[in-house]
Amino acid sequence: MRLRLGLAVLLAWRCLPLVPLYAAPQAHSSATITGTVSDAGGARIPRAAVRLRDESGRLVAECLTDGQGAFRLNGGGATLEVELTGFERWSRPVRPGETVEAKLEVAPVRERVVVTATRTAAPSSQVGASITVISRDEIEQREALRVVELLRSVPGLHLAQTGAPGGVASLFARGGESDHNRVFIDGVPVNEPGGTFNFANLAAVHLESVEIVRGPQSALFGSDSMGSTVQLFTRRGQAEDQRPHFGLVVAGGNHSTFDGGASVTGEAARSDYSLAVNRLLTDNEGVNSAFRNTAWSGNFGVALHPRAALRAILHGTAGTAGTPGQVHYQRPDSDAHIRRGDGLAGFSLEHRARDNWTQRFRYSYSRTRYRSLNLFEDPPLFSDFAFDDTNDTRRHRAGYQSDWSMRAAHTFTAAFEYEREKGRLISIFPSFPAFSPPPVIVHRTNVGGVLQQQSLFGRFSATAGVRIEGSSSFGVEATPRVSLAHVLRRGANDPAWGATKLKFNFGTGIKEPTFLENFSLSLGFLGNPNLREERVRSFDFGLEQRWLGDRAKLEINWFDNRFRDLIAFVNTTFINIGRATARGAEVTLEVAPLRSVRGVGSYTYLDSQVTDSPSPASPIVGVGRPLLRRPRHSGSLQLLWGWRRFNVASTALFAGGRVDSDFFFPPLNLTRNGGYARWDLSGSYRSPHRLTYFVALENLANERYEEVLGYPALGRGVRAGVRAEF
Repeated sequence: MRLRLGLAVLLAWRCLPLVPLYAAPQAHSSATITGTVSDAGGARIPRAAVRLRDESGRLVAECLTDGQGAFRLNGGGATLEVELTGFERWSRPVRPGETVEAKLEVAPVRERVVVTATRTAAPSSQVGASITVISRDEIEQREALRVVELLRSVPGLHLAQTGAPGGVASLFARGGESDHNRVFIDGVPVNEPGGTFNFANLAAVHLESVEIVRGPQSALFGSDSMGSTVQLFTRRGQAEDQRPHFGLVVAGGNHSTFDGGASVTGEAARSDYSLAVNRLLTDNEGVNSAFRNTAWSGNFGVALHPRAALRAILHGTAGTAGTPGQVHYQRPDSDAHIRRGDGLAGFSLEHRARDNWTQRFRYSYSRTRYRSLNLFEDPPLFSDFAFDDTNDTRRHRAGYQSDWSMRAAHTFTAAFEYEREKGRLISIFPSFPAFSPPPVIVHRTNVGGVLQQQSLFGRFSATAGVRIEGSSSFGVEATPRVSLAHVLRRGANDPAWGATKLKFNFGTGIKEPTFLENFSLSLGFLGNPNLREERVRSFDFGLEQRWLGDRAKLEINWFDNRFRDLIAFVNTTFINIGRATARGAEVTLEVAPLRSVRGVGSYTYLDSQVTDSPSPASPIVGVGRPLLRRPRHSGSLQLLWGWRRFNVASTALFAGGRVDSDFFFPPLNLTRNGGYARWDLSGSYRSPHRLTYFVALENLANERYEEVLGYPALGRGVRAGVRAEF
């Protein structure tokens, strides 16, 4: 611990000399050329290269755009150029003293401005981390009802769901456990304390984009960010005029499915607003498998001052899902079900104190409440017994972040966050009330501080940072991270070979115990208040190569993760004993032969192994065995096509065989789950009357498979509907 803390402090100290506390602005003269750089939609682009050349083509001056996409150059040049990988090069003649608005068209294979990788807006081409961005266009084309369906095609991720929609949906990233992922909605964390997050109820409604950063990000976000960080960004109001704009959607399909929703967006004076609500009803297949879910989302902003803005975020879900159990091995449970409610409210104040200094103040409150009920026993089910369990967790979170920059080439971030986590665990056995453990009411406090330096040196970019995390559960821990990216060649003038980028990342991650692992009073699984945090050490490096005028891009990533102090259940209690390794590769090929056609193929190879286990001879979790429910081979193939008023999206997924268990009593001794493949297809037509007709076909081949042993996935699904805008 002392060695890691010393290295972290040394890393932070080495970053400090690069950081100016104040950068004097350039003097304005008649030869000064100022302006902004934005994309075709008007979003400002930070850290784009701006160059000024004279009549002979000689470079006169150059700079990078700041966090607001603004630039200023001194010189009497004749031509202004703007360049950024993933966007088409822009240039035109300029006059001294002119103010320029440069709008960059995205390249056929585009890059994105991302936030999750560094906590600040940065072009993905200048970031070393492995990032996938799911855009609003793709979300709409794929006609997905839930976020879990969008994540299935991301390389390095594997989703496992217990049966049909509504069943528990768990995410495994690069061999990590299902509670090794940090999930945010507009900057508000929504995991339960200890990292647990069930994606089943998370609707793909009102989303602007989804960012997925693979690898540990505890240096930025603290506990739970060991395998990946997933952040959902909701839509903001951007009306074409001052009146509100409304949207309605109605759809239906087999399995008695109904999907309906409404939204309103707009701008008024110095404020913007966006609000949406959605209702999903489906009976799925079989007895007691119905799923009912309501989701709502709101995003509201107001400009208090030209340099200050206040924003509020609201988001929530409420749903009920039947839990018939492992119906592949027994008849379904007739009454067991889960009631779940999630809600959050977040508030942020952003203040641009100077052109090179921005401050953000944030506060959020989130709550997740599960109630799992089975009040009647269904003989002759072997494993059926009556229970009534409630898990109610809440989190208050306050934070401050300050970003200083020097000519956009060096950015220093300092952040402080305070979390207060509370939990209430109740377990009742109606048939044997005397054996019911007493209610558990617990709380935990986490405090974290972040230091990070981002630097650009020509074609080389480096990000180094550290977080010091203090927890009332496990004490103090330091988590450093280093991310490097080097553009070997820009390829702007080469019609065949485009930009080539190498990247490297090193980081560590931690995860706090769950409330159950720390504080349970049940005689069958006693909590352990002395548990340490789980840990990971991770390396990864990769290559990105563009071709054919940015119409094709190949990305290859190799990763090596070593997990230790994993929490395992041994002799009625929890202890830190588990160790594991996970290494592998991700390959992604993206092509855009036409602006209306985009194809993405990805493949993930995972070599995982248990290296220390409380049951070393177990065929499931024994030493030398692959990690549970994580396939060695997986991949996806997507095709998105838009022509005039038509859109078509095709997504094929496959996952190879993997270690699994029925966890059944009496045991069936099943230790392996076979591979599967599925194909989803959707299409839409946008009429001239602001009506869009769509159809979605899920599991088109009616593949019969189980992502988790004993829980059959839903067969073929057909859904059709209409969206209206006015």
